[in-house]
Amino acid sequence: MSQPVQVESIETILAEHIPPEKLTEVRRILFGVNQGAPVEVLPIPFEVTKIASEHSFEVAMSKFKAAPEQLRAPRIVKIGVIQNSIVLPTTDPIDLQYKAIQDKIEVLIDAAGLLGVNVLCLQETWHMPFAFCTRERYPWVEFAQSAERGVAIQFIQRMAKKYNMVIVSPILERDESHADTIHNTAVVVGNNGNIIGKHRKNHIPRTGDFNESTYYMEGNTGHPVFETAFGKIAVNICYGRHHNLNWLAFGLNGAEIVFNPSATVNGLSEPMWSVEARNAAMTNNYFTASINRVGTESFPNEFTSGDGKPAHKDFGHFFGSSYFSSPDASRSPSLSRTRDGLNVAEVDLNLCRQVKDKWNFQMTGRYDMYASFLSEYIQPGYVPQVVKDPSLK
Repeated sequence: MSQPVQVESIETILAEHIPPEKLTEVRRILFGVNQGAPVEVLPIPFEVTKIASEHSFEVAMSKFKAAPEQLRAPRIVKIGVIQNSIVLPTTDPIDLQYKAIQDKIEVLIDAAGLLGVNVLCLQETWHMPFAFCTRERYPWVEFAQSAERGVAIQFIQRMAKKYNMVIVSPILERDESHADTIHNTAVVVGNNGNIIGKHRKNHIPRTGDFNESTYYMEGNTGHPVFETAFGKIAVNICYGRHHNLNWLAFGLNGAEIVFNPSATVNGLSEPMWSVEARNAAMTNNYFTASINRVGTESFPNEFTSGDGKPAHKDFGHFFGSSYFSSPDASRSPSLSRTRDGLNVAEVDLNLCRQVKDKWNFQMTGRYDMYASFLSEYIQPGYVPQVVKDPSLK
């Protein structure tokens, strides 16, 4: 069955149909302002545009500024995200599928290196098709590999060392030390090619075709923040973006940048996509980077969604649209909904504290009250605090 034609991006539609004299104000209302002006869009060097053209991917770069301070120098960091489609049919041998994706990712990381990216994050389980809709264990679990010794991590270690770059590598992990169990895991590789640590996905979806609990359960690593050469980063994997307390915990642990590597389709969560991570950046006063894969992935056998509709062989369209959000409520343009891409943002991490000092969210947070409420709520005998109108019968 042929796939419907997909819209390239909201930004493209706005630019095509909004009169130029009104477009700036529309963008201000929709995307916010950074230091009193629209988020600055930076030019892409010719060398990088040439590579992007040769390999058919998009490149975008923005800049988020902070106000100058008397005692702190600017803390400028370039962060990047990569969105990509798979390469080979899902019926091809596992090793060939993986190698084709790795070859594609290597070119995109090369481009990020040329742009001077300091911290880069790939999409959720970047090394494989997102096969968890099928409910089939094999052959898909054969993509799972060690978070310390797997071929995907060894590749990322080489690239991180080559470009003096911290790289977040979300993979399907095979925990060889614990009965070969499987986890959805993000491995943080340091700029020296060393493994700093890993975080396992806290929240596992059980909605629509997202049947991930067939393969792995909730993670057991808490809310770690990784102190790197370029700032304190955290990883809120995919479905965790729907949970406000997940975002909160990374912030309270000191994160300055939170990456959200994801895999989500247009028929399910696209209206939420541009809101959730941006809201988290505002309320927790850190930068967020939202990454979504792109394209439609078809599988050999039909499966159903448990909704009475006909069986099908694909999830739907992964709509890309990867973007950055700032603590000051501004955001960057998104990448395309249909193409592979590299999005880069130059940020000043001083903005995190500056926004904290302006809005005082942490100072006014009633954490003791919420802690008390939640400790009561999780008890079996909890009684909701409902005040009933006495006139109701």
